[in-house]
Amino acid sequence: MTDTSNISITELSKQLRNAITNLETTGDLDEVGVVLRVGDGVAWVRGLRNAGYNEVLQIETDEGVVEAFALNLMEDEIGAVLLGEDSKVKAGQTVRLKGSVLSVPIGPELLGRVVDPLGRAIDGGPAIKTKQQGLVEREAIGVMGRKSVHEPLMTGISAIDVMFPIGRGQRELIIGDRQTGKTALAIDTMINQGKQNTGVVNVYVAIGQKRSKIARLVERLKQEGVMDQTIIVATSPADPASLLYLAPYAATAMGEYFRDNSQHALMIYDDLTKHAVAYRQMSLLLRRPPGREAYPGDVFYLHSRLLERSAKLSDDLGAGSLTALPIIETQAGDISAYIPTNVISITDGQIFLETDLFYQGIRPAISAGLSVSRVGGAAQSGAIKSVSGGLKLGLSQFRELASFAQFGSDLDEATKSQIERGQRLTELLKQHQYNPMSVWQQVASILSVTKGYFDKVPAAKIKAAQAAMLTRLWADHKKDMTELDKGGKPTEEILKSIEVTATATAKGFEG
Repeated sequence: MTDTSNISITELSKQLRNAITNLETTGDLDEVGVVLRVGDGVAWVRGLRNAGYNEVLQIETDEGVVEAFALNLMEDEIGAVLLGEDSKVKAGQTVRLKGSVLSVPIGPELLGRVVDPLGRAIDGGPAIKTKQQGLVEREAIGVMGRKSVHEPLMTGISAIDVMFPIGRGQRELIIGDRQTGKTALAIDTMINQGKQNTGVVNVYVAIGQKRSKIARLVERLKQEGVMDQTIIVATSPADPASLLYLAPYAATAMGEYFRDNSQHALMIYDDLTKHAVAYRQMSLLLRRPPGREAYPGDVFYLHSRLLERSAKLSDDLGAGSLTALPIIETQAGDISAYIPTNVISITDGQIFLETDLFYQGIRPAISAGLSVSRVGGAAQSGAIKSVSGGLKLGLSQFRELASFAQFGSDLDEATKSQIERGQRLTELLKQHQYNPMSVWQQVASILSVTKGYFDKVPAAKIKAAQAAMLTRLWADHKKDMTELDKGGKPTEEILKSIEVTATATAKGFEG
């Protein structure tokens, strides 16, 4: 094919017609096609009648083969999304079927690495060679292949583990405005898997995130010693929409390897709002009709087929699990927008982060009223369950009372007591980033407030009293706390140890 850069439209049309006629006369249209036009990362191809959805196409350019995948299958042409530079692709070039659908490298060789959605190393390390390939798009496990979610996946964040527990195989949405700590929750959960030696593999998907942010994350995970059990699939805003679209699917294939081999993996999609925008961009370029907010009609299917792949497998399939923490960004707290409502209806609960709470210094800024876990106590250990009863309701009531109390000073003693305990509990549930708590620390801390051991400690001194109590407990009752950390229901002896230590500690912080 001659260079098309310096020839007229008429001449180009003539060449195209000749190329198509040759294919039709030789009967090769089933296996071979020709590029009709190209632009904005999309190539329109005539021919290839045997092409299937998501099948890889190879376009023969002057500088080698450029790959694409079929996304629009129409009667007389195919809309293919390019995986390489579209500057090399020109009208009239030959296109062939590769004979395979999109797949990516999977396996333990990816652990500790940063890769792009096609499994190529982008961390400056050696090329990754894996023994297996996994399908980017794969049907979710059916109902009979699943088991109910019952094993806890501890995040190390007290407010979540106690009030909105997450189980292995669950899909819990993290939702909130920009800069309210959504990614921080996900990173702390990843760090906790390493600190508690849970054996859970972390797969973090960065969709359109700045490379500098990814570099800081990798550095932090190395500091915390969890990078060795983590895979990061990264795309930047400079990457084509096709890579942003593929990133979560490719990463899920990598996580499924561990699930299918009787292991446990945690998927973090940061964030699916950008993923939906990339899909909208591709769909509009493919001439698909726009619907609400310019998204195509199948945008619900985009995320449902992704998140349905997370599951707790049955014992017959090895009892592995894939847990999903998708992140969605809202505009001015509007959870009734199109993409947020879609993902809320797909997931098993949501952790809603409120901007107002964040700026009041309550961090993590979790809304007790709008957050929910639809798995609930089934995914809690005996130790956590023993202190969680009524906590969510109590905190919601406190926030209602506190907003009501600011309009009047004449409050009865019961209301005052409830507000003061709510203030202490709010302080207690504040937690610094990169500081996940173990089970025994969470149980002892919650008991100290809910049982009234800290009732005489001012709210401003609660965090100091908590730190002092935990230090004394570990020093004086290490054996009991180690036992409690296993997750079983606390014995009377352990409860007594906590009561004595908390009461003694509180005396030093009264007034």
